[in-house]
Amino acid sequence: MRALLAKFNLCVAASAMAVTPLLAAPASVEAIPVSAAAPGERLGQTDAEAASTSLASPAASPLTQEQLVGALERDIAAHFNLEGELKLELLRAWSGPDRVAREWQVQVAEYPTLPTSSMLVRCRVLADGAAVAEPTFVLRAALWRDAWIARQPVTNGGAFDPSLLDTRRVDAFRERDALPAAVGDRSFVFTRSVQAGRLLTWRDVARRPLVRKGDLVEVSAAEGALVITMKGLAMQNGAQGEAVTIRNPESKKDFTAFVVDENRVQVRF
Repeated sequence: MRALLAKFNLCVAASAMAVTPLLAAPASVEAIPVSAAAPGERLGQTDAEAASTSLASPAASPLTQEQLVGALERDIAAHFNLEGELKLELLRAWSGPDRVAREWQVQVAEYPTLPTSSMLVRCRVLADGAAVAEPTFVLRAALWRDAWIARQPVTNGGAFDPSLLDTRRVDAFRERDALPAAVGDRSFVFTRSVQAGRLLTWRDVARRPLVRKGDLVEVSAAEGALVITMKGLAMQNGAQGEAVTIRNPESKKDFTAFVVDENRVQVRF
């Protein structure tokens, strides 16, 4: 018990630290950066190890453009862990190697730094294990996925209700702020009014605060079976899982705790 009290008092006496919400919006689709680059612009950095996609066939055959593009789509989507359907288009004419092979491999030797609507990719093409070409492709890219759209007007502060919304398939590289349909439940609220028919963005929603600035909240600290509780003054709003600054009403000292429920926070050692 004394050890737990000592830890708790030490934590409460510490100055409030800078905090970061545990659930934050991506720049990225969730986390995808989607700033565009001009066709032909150099974007890539060489990976330590080149990725490879194998295209095996029971009989020797030429490498088609359709096979090449499909291999690049799978490889780039896996490399960047993209959510959605990646579609690529070659911006320059390409002729495959003048030979046939039972197994073709497309190795990406140089990826772009970020996935965007225009990408430069350097590859190696292998026919039955032998390198036959090292092309560089300028690609036009689209990342298709479902996003939320308002079926009817929604109001600022209203609860997020999927039954009031529809989905629309959008290109996440161009609609970079669109709110993916995979995100959103009743723990979210609208942070501003949205007209019917408009695409929802990350700026339109936020987690519903369970702790509000100025409210007295229950503060707990636990170690094993021992639990210590006290009252504290919330110095900021916070949603579930977020770190907030709490003030000890007696000592007037601030400390950091994490929101666990309505008007409840927990100190973590």
